[in-house]
Amino acid sequence: MYDSRSIELDRTVFLLDVLISVSVFIFSFQIRNFFRLDGEVDLYSHLFLLPLLLVLIISLLSNFGAYDLPRNSTAVRYVWAVFRAVFLGVGVVLILLFLFKIQYISRAVIITFAATEFMALALFRIAVRRYYFYLIATGKYSLKVLVVGTGDRAKDLIEELGRQADWGVKIIGYLDPDPDPERVGREIRGAVVLGTLGDIDKCLKNHVIDEVIVAIPRSMLEDVESIVIACEEEGIKLRFMVDIFNVRVAKISLTLLGEIPLLTMESVVQDSTQLLLKRIFDFSFTLLAMPFVLPVIALAGLAIKIDSPGPVFFVQQRVGLRKQIFPMIKLRSMYNDAEGRLVEIEHLNEAEGPIFKMENDPRITRVGRFIRRTSIDELPQLFNVLRGEMSLVGPRPMSIRDVELFDRGIQRKRFSVKPGLTCIWQISGRSDLPFHKWLELDLEYIENWSLALDLKILLKTPWAVLSAKGAA
Repeated sequence: MYDSRSIELDRTVFLLDVLISVSVFIFSFQIRNFFRLDGEVDLYSHLFLLPLLLVLIISLLSNFGAYDLPRNSTAVRYVWAVFRAVFLGVGVVLILLFLFKIQYISRAVIITFAATEFMALALFRIAVRRYYFYLIATGKYSLKVLVVGTGDRAKDLIEELGRQADWGVKIIGYLDPDPDPERVGREIRGAVVLGTLGDIDKCLKNHVIDEVIVAIPRSMLEDVESIVIACEEEGIKLRFMVDIFNVRVAKISLTLLGEIPLLTMESVVQDSTQLLLKRIFDFSFTLLAMPFVLPVIALAGLAIKIDSPGPVFFVQQRVGLRKQIFPMIKLRSMYNDAEGRLVEIEHLNEAEGPIFKMENDPRITRVGRFIRRTSIDELPQLFNVLRGEMSLVGPRPMSIRDVELFDRGIQRKRFSVKPGLTCIWQISGRSDLPFHKWLELDLEYIENWSLALDLKILLKTPWAVLSAKGAA
């Protein structure tokens, strides 16, 4: 698997398999008791079977290829793998019950479980497969690559990427190591030469790029430092078709693309297992919070409608992970024409750096001041968390306008992690902090990220919100 997204998909399917299996087991027990096929039985007397069934079925699913990537399998193969795994696993359980003469276990529960589990897991894999190819067709998760080099090595790399990239690949363009400007604009294998090595900063700033791959002979890598620094500042993964270089990065690893060795240099180390656990926590916590959050949003929405004309929600395009644009949802705290009036008052900006802040902003409504001070206006962003565009903890997503005003490459390193509702800045003064300090705290979070740090920030956030310190 060349792309880490394939590993994430594999782990997600595994966790959902466990969740589906547990749900089906409880459902089967309830169905059996509803029809009272052979008298009512106790759920707790059957629970010891659940771990055994999970171990057997999950192991057999893996053995029969049910976790193969959709591009390497078919719907029929998936269904056949699920059929063998479920019925062989259930068959082993039935044999054990017979050999040990365990009579109090309802066979109706087990048979219902087997049939329902097969249908649920088979339909789930068909749905995952369809969604996978839908994503491939849209190109949403295609690997976006900037290639440094235009020679035969670069062409060989592109061919191998097309065969190996599980989610598709999109070549953003090439940088020519030769400083001759006449080569700029030339097309190679469907992509354009965007510039020379001196244009690396401009290319990384103006394009959405997942990886930069250096595909030039080692003899031409005399001045590679600018590439490493540019990628380190942007938080973009850097790979070399060469031997290891003595440069300071957070993580260096070697990946084989067919027979081509690629050196990976990452300025931000993020363990994929911890990221998966973070996503599970974000999703679960948000779902549990919804019964409490939705009434607050409804009441605030009613107050907004009464206070001023216009929609309840304000949706603005924000820059997220790897500079992907997504619609961030907030409760409207300003008058409906606030965006258009920004140009009129931009000269009154009281904030340092690219962000705009004005203590007595005339565009803010009466209700808006209250929901901003209490951060109620941010609650709809929990829907962005459910959609996977944001996390509970992470650097705040910035508007396209603010990002375009960044004056240093290192500022864009914040795009190497998923944006969040709260971060270190939230518990350290919020909008009272100058922009450079805000940025320092964001980079501190990125460099030292852990699940424990996320939990610490979440525990401190309610007090920061209730105290209204630094609320805009």
